[in-house]
Amino acid sequence: MPSDGSDSNHTKPPPGAASPSNWHLIRWMTRLGLAHPWRSVWVVLLNLVITLAGLIALSLAGLSVDVVRSVIDPAAPLPRRFFGWSMPHDWMNYRGVVVIGVGLIFFAVARTFLRYYTAIVTARFIQNIMVALRRQVYDKLQRLSFRFFDSNETGSIINRATSDCGAVSAFAEMAMVQSLSLVINLVLMFAYMWSIHPVLATVGGIATTPLLLIASIVYSRAVRPTLVENRNMYDRLILTLSENIQAQHVVKGFSREEEEIAKFRLRNDDYRVQQRRMFRLTAAYTVISSILTQVNLIVVLGLGGYIVIAHAGEPQPPMTVGSLIVFASLLQQFSAQVLGISGMASTLQSSLTSAGRVLEVLNSRPEIESKPGALCLPRAHGEIEFHDVGFSYKTGDRVLDGVSLKVEPGMCVAVLGATGAGKSTLLSLIPRFYDPTQGHITLDGIDLRDLDLDDLRRNVGLVFQENFLFSNTVRSNIAFGNPDATHEQVEKAATIAAAHGFIKELPQGYDTVISEQGASLSGGQRQRLAIARAILLEPPVLLLDDATAAIDPETEHEILQAMDNAMRGRTTFVVAHRLSTLRRADYVIVLENGRIVQKGTHDELIRRGGLYRTVASLQVVDAESKRIIRARQWAEGLVDSPLVPPGDEP
Repeated sequence: MPSDGSDSNHTKPPPGAASPSNWHLIRWMTRLGLAHPWRSVWVVLLNLVITLAGLIALSLAGLSVDVVRSVIDPAAPLPRRFFGWSMPHDWMNYRGVVVIGVGLIFFAVARTFLRYYTAIVTARFIQNIMVALRRQVYDKLQRLSFRFFDSNETGSIINRATSDCGAVSAFAEMAMVQSLSLVINLVLMFAYMWSIHPVLATVGGIATTPLLLIASIVYSRAVRPTLVENRNMYDRLILTLSENIQAQHVVKGFSREEEEIAKFRLRNDDYRVQQRRMFRLTAAYTVISSILTQVNLIVVLGLGGYIVIAHAGEPQPPMTVGSLIVFASLLQQFSAQVLGISGMASTLQSSLTSAGRVLEVLNSRPEIESKPGALCLPRAHGEIEFHDVGFSYKTGDRVLDGVSLKVEPGMCVAVLGATGAGKSTLLSLIPRFYDPTQGHITLDGIDLRDLDLDDLRRNVGLVFQENFLFSNTVRSNIAFGNPDATHEQVEKAATIAAAHGFIKELPQGYDTVISEQGASLSGGQRQRLAIARAILLEPPVLLLDDATAAIDPETEHEILQAMDNAMRGRTTFVVAHRLSTLRRADYVIVLENGRIVQKGTHDELIRRGGLYRTVASLQVVDAESKRIIRARQWAEGLVDSPLVPPGDEP
C-alpha cells in the first residue's frame, strides 16, 4: 500500500537469494531454446544448406581458375575433380568458363534468398522466446509481494522485463541455432579442406587454436564484472528518467530543470564512460583473435604455395593453383567461424548477466500467497480482530508493537497518529500486503493466513491518499476490479461515491478516456472515482488511507459525502487527521511509535484530553472541525461561547 508518510522508517531489505552458477544459467537459457525444437532444427538445416551452397560456389570458383589456366597453358595440370565429377575434356575452354559462371550466379542467387528466408525464420524464433519470457516475468511480477518491489528500484524492474529478456532470448537463439550451425560449418569446412590436403588442413586448423581458446577464457573473465556494472548503471539511468517524468510538477514547481538536466547528463556520461571500457576490452579481444587467425592464413599460404611450386610439373599434383585459392578462402571462412566463437563468448557474458537478473524475478517466491487448502470466503461479515500484532520491515525495526483491537461488523474505526506512527502499515496488514511478524489478525474469527488470498482481497475495498487511475475510460477505471460489471452497477457505484454528477458532464460521459494517471481530472474527481472503484464489488471491509489529506475544504465536503455513502453498512478503517472525518467514526485509535496509546469514541477522547486532543487540535484546518472543538470546549466550560471567533475562521 502506498504510504502517506506514516511509514517513513521503512527500510528496504536487500535481496537474500544466492546467485546461481554460470552452468545453471546456461542450462536454463538452453531450455528456453528447446521450447521450440522444430523451429531450431529448421533454422539449423537452412544454415547447413547455405554452407553447402557456399562450398559448391567456392569449388566452382577454384575450378574456373584451373580451367582458365589450362586454356592458357595446355601443359598445366588438369583441374581437380569437382565433388567426384570430372569436367569433360571438350569443356576445357570458354564453354567451361561460361558454364561455371552460370553455376556461380545460380548459387549466389540461391544463397541470397536462403539467407533472407533464414533471417526471417531466425527473427521469429528469437521473438517467440523473448515474448514468452517477458510474459513469464510480467506474470511473476504480478504475483510477487510488496517486499520485492521495496527491494528493487523501478528502473531495475523495467530493464529486467525488457532489455534483459532480449539478451536472454539472444543467447537461447545462439545456443540452439548459432552454436549448432557453427559446429556443422566447422566440420564441413574442415572436412573439405582435409579432402584437398590433409596435412595443410591439420596445420591450418590447429596452428593457433590453443592460443585463441586461452584468449577467449581471459576475455570472458575480464568482461563479466564490467557487464554487471554496465547493467546496474543502466538501471540507475532509467530510474533517473522515470522519476523525472513522474515528478515533472515538482521539478518545474521548484525551477529545478537545469539541475535535473545536469543529473541526467552525469548519469548518462557515467554510462558512456563505462561502455567505453567494455568496448575497449571487446576490441582488444577481437584484434588479438583476428591476428591469431591471420597467422593461420600466412602459414597455409606459405606451405601451400611451396606444395604447388614443388609439384608444378606433375600431371596430377596434390594441389593446384585453383585448389590453393579454394583452400585459402576456406581457411578464411573457417577462421571467421572460429572468430564467431569469440562473438558468442561476448554474447554469453552479456546473457549470463541478464539471465541472473531475470531469474532473480522468476525464482523469487511470493512472500504472501494462499497456503495449500486455504479456506474460501465468498462474503465476509466484517469482524476484524488484531491479536497482539507486531510488524517489522527489517530486523529490529518495529513499526507496530503489541496492537490488539476488535472491530465489530459495520463499525467505522478511525486511525490517528503522527507521521511514522504506523497508520498505513496497520491498514496494509488487513488485505495481507504484508503478514505480521508477531501475533495474527482474524476476519470473522479466521486467521487471514488461512484464507484464500484472492477471496480475502475481494472482500476488502481500498482507497489510497494518492490513487492511480489508468489511461482508459472512466467506466473501465471504476470497473477495474470487475471488468464484467454492467453499466447499472458502474453507475450505482459512481452515484454512491458522489461521482455520477461530474461524470455525466464529461465529453463522452462514462466512455471518456482519462489521460495518464488522471491528469485531466481534479483531485476530488480522482478521489471519488477511486471510491467508486473500491465499492463496485460491494466489499464488506473498506480501507480509506487519508482520502481527504490532499483535498481543499470545498472539495472535502464532496469527498466526505462519498465516504459517508461508501462506509454505510461496511466495516471501515479510515486514516484521518481532520476532525470532520474523525467524528464520523464509531471508534478512534491513536497510534504512537507503533503502539495504541489511546482508543475510544471521538467525544470520549476529546473530553479525556491527551495526545488525541493535542494532535487533532494541531491539524484542524477546516471550519467544521473548528466548530466541533469550540462546541466541546464550551460544553466543558472552557470558553464563554460555542461560536468560533471571526478571526479564527480558516
